[in-house]
Amino acid sequence: MRGSATDPNRATRRVVGTLAGTALLLPLLGAAPSSAEDASAGLQRAFAAAAAEYHVPQSVLLGVSYLQSRWDTHAGAPSVTGGYGPMHLTDARTALASAPHHSAGTEDARGDSARAALLPDARIPVPADLPARLETLPKAAELTGLSKQDLRTDPAANVAGGAALLAAAQRDLGEPLSQDPAEWYGAVARFSGADDSATAAAYANDVFDVLRTGGERTTDAGQRIALAGRPKLAPDTAQLARAGLRKPDAGDTECPRTVSCEWIPAPYEEFGDNDYGNHDLGDRPASQSIKYIVIHDTEGSWEGVLNLVQDPTYVSWNYTLRSTDGHIAQHVKAKDVAWHAGNWYINAKSIGLEHEGFLANPDAWYTEAMYRSSARLVKYLSVKYGIPLDRQHILGHENVPGPTTSTVAGMHTDPGPYWDWRHYFELLGHPFRTTAPRQGGLVTIRPDYATNRPQYTGCVTKGVPCASHGSSEVRLYSAPDESSALVTDIGLGGRAPTIDVNDLSSRVSTGQQYAVAGRDGDWTAIWYLGQKAWFRNPASSPTAVNAAGLVVTPKKGLGSVPVYGRAYPEASAYPAGVPAQAVSPLPYKVPEGQTYVIGDRVPGEYYYAVTFTTDSHKVVVGKDRYYEIQYGHRVAFVRAADVDVKPSVRR
Repeated sequence: MRGSATDPNRATRRVVGTLAGTALLLPLLGAAPSSAEDASAGLQRAFAAAAAEYHVPQSVLLGVSYLQSRWDTHAGAPSVTGGYGPMHLTDARTALASAPHHSAGTEDARGDSARAALLPDARIPVPADLPARLETLPKAAELTGLSKQDLRTDPAANVAGGAALLAAAQRDLGEPLSQDPAEWYGAVARFSGADDSATAAAYANDVFDVLRTGGERTTDAGQRIALAGRPKLAPDTAQLARAGLRKPDAGDTECPRTVSCEWIPAPYEEFGDNDYGNHDLGDRPASQSIKYIVIHDTEGSWEGVLNLVQDPTYVSWNYTLRSTDGHIAQHVKAKDVAWHAGNWYINAKSIGLEHEGFLANPDAWYTEAMYRSSARLVKYLSVKYGIPLDRQHILGHENVPGPTTSTVAGMHTDPGPYWDWRHYFELLGHPFRTTAPRQGGLVTIRPDYATNRPQYTGCVTKGVPCASHGSSEVRLYSAPDESSALVTDIGLGGRAPTIDVNDLSSRVSTGQQYAVAGRDGDWTAIWYLGQKAWFRNPASSPTAVNAAGLVVTPKKGLGSVPVYGRAYPEASAYPAGVPAQAVSPLPYKVPEGQTYVIGDRVPGEYYYAVTFTTDSHKVVVGKDRYYEIQYGHRVAFVRAADVDVKPSVRR
């Protein structure tokens, strides 16, 4: 799926005339600022002006905007749900998708070679009537008299529109336009656009958490925004009962209390010629451990994606997260196995989270509300199932290996270079930090998301440059020189590497760890896909930090060892009635002298589930052991019998 074209220069940064003239309403404006100071303070002044004009506490306006956009403007480009500007005013008819994530590639989402490939061919049904939460921008235009174009592209107009919506919600609730933020809880909940009380409350609670803690950051447009914290602020949560919102059907969902969840089940149904869908029943973690959480983006809008996961002939995942407010729908229980990752070994040991969004549209941005909701869910699942919070267990779909050689080229590439892994892991409470001196022997990839802007092509048209945008990923070269060739992924059949947004051949991602293979001035080399790969890592603006840990290397006397896309047991481990699955290596090797970071040590394991009835289902566990390693952009496995484990420290 490709997003619509984005012109990074189309957004104006002028102050709307009706707001620019309100000089008396700008308490943060100094007596005689320089032009640079004036430009940097423009958005802060716009918040002050809008708050004064519409009688909304400035802190409430700032808190809501932070949860929507972290105060970023995104140069007037729409979010994944057609939301614009720092207030995320929605006009979703500008951003409806036409193809779902799991039918956009050649990957078999089930990824089990014991069964016929499952390649669904579906299209997202476009809703005829959009919910009110996706059409807040037209309402803001009515309330303010400002044009829709200004509300989309002018940050000051956008803030005014948000203030007008908050004031209207406050009046609808029969509440006064008070300057006490505590009296705006109900209006904030209504602003979320949620139609149920649980989601609205979760959203409002997040906003008031922001108000209590405060914050300061420089936005994507270079604007410095500050919000003073009020640690003792206690909102009037009783207002929510008067908001007229429905109670959601939480069912028996598996979610933390800090998020809003509803149960929208994926069907386990038999159909056709002895076929069934769209997941397998299991007994996890009793029968087999859950090791991974896989982060996806939907490549489609919320309503359409929910229609697909309820289709027994389609595929499944465990949870979907909504961008506008962070609401979560659960579809498959954690005990059961959803079909989402394209690798049966990973599917059988993972939980899949789909996030409303688009990989190849750099400015189709994710809201802070969704990032926070997702992080809370992942933290909850990590505690419940003992899943480590690192990049070898919290995987992007793009990090899942092809299970066999023939599948390598068809694996998916979401959530892509524009998912902010650094911010996400900060929300998880596990930020990526320097953990060792230069001699530690490893590096953790950690560019500054906003300023790290590698060039990509193919977001809209093949070969055409994408809009410049912050990225989580760093490009790899065959020598310490940006004019040298990109490193090549031999698993792609000799295909030359490109800078296409979906080409993972020569990219590493934030949080991934690699063994250092050399240094040359501002350049660092790592072991990657069996070769030495270089990336720029200047001390003045590092794209990686030093780390230490355990690594694998081929046992003495072995020139190289094979690499696998799944950790399957040896043939002798399979009982009668369960066909032995091939332990087939990928077209990769770990050569003698190279080292790769260990993520986990796991037994060979295979979940046999090829029938609708569960009486024949079995978990086969072998004696062979494997190490999961960070091999390239994707993780991989090596047999423990083939390698030695040693500390990464360089002496």
